[in-house]
Amino acid sequence: MGPPRQRIITTLLLIATLFFSGAPAAAHDQATPGLHPVILLPGYSCSQLDARLTDDYEPPTPACGVRKQGRGWFRLWENYTALQEDPALLPCYQDQLHLVYDHAAGDYRNAPGVETRVVSFGTTRSFRFDDPVQKNACLERLVEALEGAGYKEGSNLFGAPYDFRYAPAAPGVAARSFAGFRSRLTRLIERASEMNGNKPVIIVTHSFGGDYALEFLHQSPLPWRRRYVKHFVVLCAGIGGSPLIMQVVASTMGSPPPPPTLLGTVLSLGNRSFEVIPFFLPSPKVYGDRPLVITRAKNYSAENMPEFLAAVGFSDDEIARYRTRALPLTLNIRAPLVPMTCISGIGVPTIDRLVYSDANFTEKPQVVNGDGDGIVNLENVLALERFIGNDPAQPYFKSVFIPNTTHNGMISDDSALKLVVTEILKASQATS
Repeated sequence: MGPPRQRIITTLLLIATLFFSGAPAAAHDQATPGLHPVILLPGYSCSQLDARLTDDYEPPTPACGVRKQGRGWFRLWENYTALQEDPALLPCYQDQLHLVYDHAAGDYRNAPGVETRVVSFGTTRSFRFDDPVQKNACLERLVEALEGAGYKEGSNLFGAPYDFRYAPAAPGVAARSFAGFRSRLTRLIERASEMNGNKPVIIVTHSFGGDYALEFLHQSPLPWRRRYVKHFVVLCAGIGGSPLIMQVVASTMGSPPPPPTLLGTVLSLGNRSFEVIPFFLPSPKVYGDRPLVITRAKNYSAENMPEFLAAVGFSDDEIARYRTRALPLTLNIRAPLVPMTCISGIGVPTIDRLVYSDANFTEKPQVVNGDGDGIVNLENVLALERFIGNDPAQPYFKSVFIPNTTHNGMISDDSALKLVVTEILKASQATS
């Protein structure tokens, strides 16, 4: 039987304390005994992908096929070094990354002739990038901080990268990519537990990794969750979507894209083909009928999202897939029924509403900011308290707000990292 349910809302000033009280940091090459194993799920675009091209691939330009076709696996995402050396490769990578919808199978898949695989599943090696922007946007610094606190790669520290082009899927929806991920993550968690004296694991996620992990937990049997998952630590949870994505999809009409962010840049690479784009749109359960896009003639909210998608050029088929694949999940925000800590940045201007004159989506909108971490709106974070923290069946829920901390700063700023590792260690030390 778990401890009495607790819901604690705390606002923490940035602190400069040791990773944990009363014990020195362990050497990187030796795991500290007694720690519960940690499984890390990265944010959007922080899993690396390999690809290989078969004879069925039809390149947009001859150079895209001649260089790679029939030559085995190569790094498709993220190939920063290759693009620095030859920017002409960008259209090739865009073409090879895009997805197509197979109506017969009712599922998304790679373009014909493109095969892909996630790099180094089970390890944190794929969280390391040669792109300096990605170093602070992904989990490399958190891995180093956990190693400094006594964790060791492959011993009690593991990674669960995923193909970020695809979205989690509700039960009964054809989703080969997510089904494969669920199977691999289940085996990884069980193996990590067995390697560590049958201790249950701590799942730690950043950003979109929280969406993947939450749906994974929902679809795992409750006895299995109670046996294998000790705690769920969510950093910068984007569960419930963001008005920022409405500007991203509007930019496909020819308007200027949002201010450069890694999220917007990678989504634009998919040219609207990625399954995940509709999944990022604001959830009616979180945002209701509050206007998010304002024009003189009509306002658009999360509740009339199909009308907005039609206005920015989505086809009837694309809108139907939003209704059948994305919307059921964004409406189904509920407690995972395992102990949960949610750590969020606040105090950073974050897109709250967009104003377009005369519904002209080819123009740059006026942006009205609210509070958040620069990507995730505070309203989204507070919804987790309403729908998860207030569920009487949820055994434990704790929400921590770190002032003046950005989405990426949560996993790159020293002070935020210290707090995050402290919370992970508290979860490891907590008694049942």
